[in-house]
Amino acid sequence: MNFLLPLLALLPLPEAAPSRPAAPAPKYPVAAIPAALREGAHAVLRADDEVVTVKSASRLVHSIHYVVTVLDQAGDDFGLLTTPYDALTSISYLRGAVYDADGKLLHALRSTEIRDQGMGGRDGSLMSDARVRFADLRQPQTPYTVEFDYETVSDNTLFYPSWAPQAEEGLAVESASLRVSTPGSLPLRYQERQWTGPALSHSAVDGQEVYEWKLANRPSLEEEELAPPLRYTTPMVALAPGIFEVQGHKGNASTWQGLGQWSYDLNANRDQLPPATVAKVAALVQGAPDVRTRVQRVYEMLQSSTRYISIQLGIGGWQTFPASSVATNGYGDCKALSNYTMALLNAAGVPAYVALVGAGRHHADLRPDFPSLQFNHAIICVPMTAPKADTLWLECTSQTEAFGYMSSFTGNRHALLVTPRGGQLVSTPHYDARHNRLERRLDLFLDATGGATATARTLRTGLEQDQYASLLHDLAPAEQKKYVTEHLRLPTFTLTKFNLAAASTPTAPAVVENLGLTLPGFAPPTGKRAFVNPNLLSRLPALPALIGERQAELWLPTASLHTDTVRLHLPAGFRPEALPTAVKFSTDYGTYSNNFQALPDGTVQYIRRVDLKRAHLPRTAYTGYVDFRRKISIADKAQVVLVKTES
Repeated sequence: MNFLLPLLALLPLPEAAPSRPAAPAPKYPVAAIPAALREGAHAVLRADDEVVTVKSASRLVHSIHYVVTVLDQAGDDFGLLTTPYDALTSISYLRGAVYDADGKLLHALRSTEIRDQGMGGRDGSLMSDARVRFADLRQPQTPYTVEFDYETVSDNTLFYPSWAPQAEEGLAVESASLRVSTPGSLPLRYQERQWTGPALSHSAVDGQEVYEWKLANRPSLEEEELAPPLRYTTPMVALAPGIFEVQGHKGNASTWQGLGQWSYDLNANRDQLPPATVAKVAALVQGAPDVRTRVQRVYEMLQSSTRYISIQLGIGGWQTFPASSVATNGYGDCKALSNYTMALLNAAGVPAYVALVGAGRHHADLRPDFPSLQFNHAIICVPMTAPKADTLWLECTSQTEAFGYMSSFTGNRHALLVTPRGGQLVSTPHYDARHNRLERRLDLFLDATGGATATARTLRTGLEQDQYASLLHDLAPAEQKKYVTEHLRLPTFTLTKFNLAAASTPTAPAVVENLGLTLPGFAPPTGKRAFVNPNLLSRLPALPALIGERQAELWLPTASLHTDTVRLHLPAGFRPEALPTAVKFSTDYGTYSNNFQALPDGTVQYIRRVDLKRAHLPRTAYTGYVDFRRKISIADKAQVVLVKTES
């Protein structure tokens, strides 16, 4: 018998060479993106898989898996993730990784690389528990792909997240999905907007209602001239609660009445003023001839004695500080200042209401057919009775805003009036061409060598004055002059005189601008003749011609009326040889006219008038609007021909 084999079996085996861990399999290679999605795109959304789980009337969990391939430097911002949170919202986890063009892992996000910072104002004017976490996986070379996974848990169910996978210009979508799970006792409220994807999938699983939406293979878009924002043209799903609860305060957001009732109850009994303040108001309005005067005196008192400071702490984002606090401290946020103003007006015997509004020059108006919290600001509404029944509106956070004026910040939109009977949807002031005017008077003095000087007085009213009112109140005169100098569309000039001043008109607040200009080489003679365009400051440029088929509607955002009167003072030895023929035309977009006239005193007068409409028009209207602007551009270039007289 061979005893060697059992003996060998007992001997230790030689150690095997250590194995290397297998390299991770490539993920999201750029080559896998369909060519049609790469065309014209700066980035491609490879996946946007979002899951919203409603745990209860007071808790919601939002999980997101987000993958985007950045194709060029213009898409670099997609490599940066910002995740806000606050006292009512926490971040459960945040993970990330970045891959090269072939899908090979370049780097996994480390926790030490995630920055966390508060969103308070640098000047101390903002008290907020809002914070944000930043994860930056941008790379120096493109293309690359970033992948993020994160989850937030919110105890603020007043807001449900909305899903808009393609709300950015230059972003193509390869795949995106939204899944919402909610108890049957808390039915989901949703609104599909511009929806072109597959039909909603809805099922019931173990007492949960489950909703699913999917989108795929959507090429990138470019924002077209005078088009609605992409949120009005690309598919999205808006979500909102019915029953909700925030820090023990229950409400029903399924109607505007219910949403306003929650806000009213949340802020009830916070309008009590100190006796000294009540006495001050009584003395202030004593002898006022009418309600409007009483309101104006109270508003001027507010502006002179308070300042704005934003305070967003927990439910304090919706619940005001007591009016007594503002009276004592002299500051408050928009809710507190509006509540304080309402209390002051009540002390003056004038009923008033807080109104919630979505504020901002470019903030879209709310969707009246989808009750939900679409607001970020509070203002005051003062209903008026006969004989002057126009409602008064007050912006309570500004120390400089004109009395009763809403500006482009809150004008021309809906607001929710908060009353003891609940919410009522109303409209803020509508500003049209009667209010938004630019009236310019310009004297242009030519010399025999072709140089010129000019003086111009421009009155801007309504929305036309908003930017200049900001300049007047926010910048020093030197900075105002710098801004105006940079925005004058003139080839060569020196600004010799400059002044801005506030004014008013019967219809709207105004700003008056006075300029003095030196214009070397303005209209050099050619032989015996000189060619002069008297439209020095108001030329309206043409728009680019349409290439391909227009996709979006035409939105003309502001109605306005511009009038120019120019007096052309001729140099000695020159007379007008030919004046342009008058031009006049009217379209669905507005009207235009100009006229040239030789006056008995030897000057030439040029009068121009442009009345522009505010409108939302079908996409087919863009071609006609381009033609309208082309005609204006041509008419604005019309020249007066001067000829040198024989000596």
